[in-house]
Amino acid sequence: MTEVFLASRNPKKLGEMQRILAELLPEIRVLGLDDVDPYDEPVEDAPDFDGNALLKARAGFERTGLPSLADDSGLAVDALNGMPGVLSARWSGRPKDDDRNNRLLLEQLGDVPDERRGAHFHASVAFVHAGGELVVGGDMAGRVIREPRGTGGFGYDVLFVPDDQDGALTSAEMSPEVKDAISHRGRALREIAALVVEVLQGS
Repeated sequence: MTEVFLASRNPKKLGEMQRILAELLPEIRVLGLDDVDPYDEPVEDAPDFDGNALLKARAGFERTGLPSLADDSGLAVDALNGMPGVLSARWSGRPKDDDRNNRLLLEQLGDVPDERRGAHFHASVAFVHAGGELVVGGDMAGRVIREPRGTGGFGYDVLFVPDDQDGALTSAEMSPEVKDAISHRGRALREIAALVVEVLQGS
């Protein structure tokens, strides 16, 4: 069994990474933070998504010795000049709370008309291994609606309607397979998955 480490304890992120990698390398196993000895996770203080993803992947590789992946992603809202951006997970302060973040975002966009509620999700995924490191990115364009819909996904998924799929469903209403196919993280993970498998098979 080939193992890689994903610096996350979010079961939905781990499951997504497992599904995408297993399509290319069926015997792979993705380990998360709860599967390894505890370590001090780095402060995500980089000014961009790429930098934060690299901070986490480097720490994971240093602490576990396993080829390590990490992502940083967020929502950039046009009417908020690209915010919350890298602050997405802690937009309403600490501790991180999806419901509170969503409520704050809706309050901030309360007077913004529907035609100006454009936004996009961005994800950067970093891979660090003994032979080097790399980062790839993915985007998903859409808009922010006025009330939460759906029970799948996490974060701002309940408020975000992607432009793909006729703009009818929120990210939280889509099946995991459909979301994997069009999401910012799915696009970045699929791109990096091929590179991960290339490294693992060459090692």
